[in-house]
Amino acid sequence: MVTKNRSIISGIDWWTIIMFLVIAIFGWMNIYGSSYNYDQTSIWDFSNRAGKQLVWLITAIVMGGVILMIEEKAYDVLAYVLYGGMMVLLIITPLVARDIKGSYSWINIGPISLQPAEFAKCFTALAIAKYMSQYGYQIKTIKDLIVPLLLIGLPIGIIMFAQRETGSALVFLSFLLVFYRKGMSGYILSWGMASILLFIIVIRFGDIVLPWGIGNWGSLASAISINLIVFGLMLLREKDFWNALIIIGATILCYGIALLINIWITVDFNLVGIISLSISTLYLIVLAIIQRKKSIGWIATFVIISTVLCQGCDYAFHNILQPHQRIRIEVLLGMKDDPHGAGYNVNQSLIAIGSGQATGKGFLQGTQTKLKFVPEQDTDFIFCTVGEEWGFVGSAGLLLLYLALILRIIYIAERQRDTFSRIYAYSVASILLFHVTINIGMVLGLLPVIGIPLPFFSYGGSSLWGFTILLAIMLRLDAARVNKMQG
Repeated sequence: MVTKNRSIISGIDWWTIIMFLVIAIFGWMNIYGSSYNYDQTSIWDFSNRAGKQLVWLITAIVMGGVILMIEEKAYDVLAYVLYGGMMVLLIITPLVARDIKGSYSWINIGPISLQPAEFAKCFTALAIAKYMSQYGYQIKTIKDLIVPLLLIGLPIGIIMFAQRETGSALVFLSFLLVFYRKGMSGYILSWGMASILLFIIVIRFGDIVLPWGIGNWGSLASAISINLIVFGLMLLREKDFWNALIIIGATILCYGIALLINIWITVDFNLVGIISLSISTLYLIVLAIIQRKKSIGWIATFVIISTVLCQGCDYAFHNILQPHQRIRIEVLLGMKDDPHGAGYNVNQSLIAIGSGQATGKGFLQGTQTKLKFVPEQDTDFIFCTVGEEWGFVGSAGLLLLYLALILRIIYIAERQRDTFSRIYAYSVASILLFHVTINIGMVLGLLPVIGIPLPFFSYGGSSLWGFTILLAIMLRLDAARVNKMQG
């Protein structure tokens, strides 16, 4: 046993642990800074948030040490069991949770409250790694993605609709990056980005009426955008200039005829957009059959899915999203100006970050922080504390540290000798990248506020424990790789 423990210690990637500790300790300091006032007790006082976070950090380190002692094969063997158990817990959570700002995602266990969704990411990563590591598995067709998509779709559905926690649910979309690394077509990721673009166009310009005929700029712009994307795919990916020209020419002709008819008869240009997309779809389907090219068939599928998406965007925006989520998106897109409501958090955050200038006001010297202008400033908006007290230098340093950690994890993933460990490590990197990008983006007003924590940094035991477990399992699997090489 002693020899085994020594081999584990020698195989641990200490650079990752050092970066984890630096981020966590810096986060603990900023939690104290964000909650500090002139009557504040010591940073070591366990009655304030900094003291509580220290307890969470110590227990997280102990928990990570225990995970490192567990046989690495256990994570492979128990992957599905842990995933199944977590899904049951996610289903039970809204039945026993109390309403917190419209969300039912927290359960009380004695004196502490935990959010199961934070731990679900880890066990979902294990299940995906287990499934994708089976012998001979490769992503070649859409059928190969059915099970992985179900594995991430189940927690998304439960967390979003039963627990009403949209931010935590969206994190599971980060696994798409893992699927891409495993061989998923780049078309799917492209569709994802195109879907976001089309959603923005439809929502942002959907209420602006056209100066002619019937319709709105949102429907018109989205239809034209889809045809332009098809033109680009045919020209750049398929290298088919003439058919790309035919498609864009047919689109221009369709709208030209509609404008001409509109001189005498009022035309519904929303319908014209659907007709132009239908023509493009039919032409692509025929072309795919004649040339026997699946890639063109995928482009036709993109047009169909995008058309359906655009038609459903308005319904989803007004009937699926919560009122506060709609307002946040409208403020972000410039549709509404609500500096004292939905835009208040972001405005105050930007003021705090900007006031820090190059080197910051100094530790515990942030006026925006002391006067509590920024809500949630020690959880979702803790980065504004860094900007105010440590300035651009401190903020850039933290971002570089996160970048170094993510790149280190990718390096660890690449050096794994078995598929299970490699996919799991890529899952860890993807989850961290998603969290950091979304959290910093919403604090800077570049993305909607969806309420997800900054890894190892924001106040909260569930978040810290969840990320620590995620990282510790990866380190244990990596240590086993070293031991196998030595054996």
